[in-house]
Amino acid sequence: MPGFAQILNGKIIKGFMFIVLEIFINVKSNFNEVIYLSFHGKIKEAIVQTNYQWLMFYPCLYMFVMWDAFKDTGDGKEPYAFIPFAFSVFFITIGLIYSSTFKIGGVLLGSMWLPILFLPIGIVFGNLKVNYY
Repeated sequence: MPGFAQILNGKIIKGFMFIVLEIFINVKSNFNEVIYLSFHGKIKEAIVQTNYQWLMFYPCLYMFVMWDAFKDTGDGKEPYAFIPFAFSVFFITIGLIYSSTFKIGGVLLGSMWLPILFLPIGIVFGNLKVNYY
């Protein structure tokens, strides 16, 4: 859960702020209901329950909190270490945007599964070794 790593790293106020933000976005987006319906294969019902305007904040918050925890542990000191996180957010969000219509092999995956499938694409692109200037 976002915020727990910050608490473990001694950043108590920041950690609780991230937990509150996660709960707020989770409730406003109906994400728990979307997860429940998606695991039961009720993809169209999950899409109807999704509040996309709020759920679009979730990947940004989640990946930022992961980056922040990664940075607090002392990793990520090399230049552009944030790039894999940024690309992951980008591709997850693209997956979320198209999740109500995009089908893979004729199967509609919905607002939970499609963004998850787009995550590895972001990780791969974010980890390409490119000379940044």
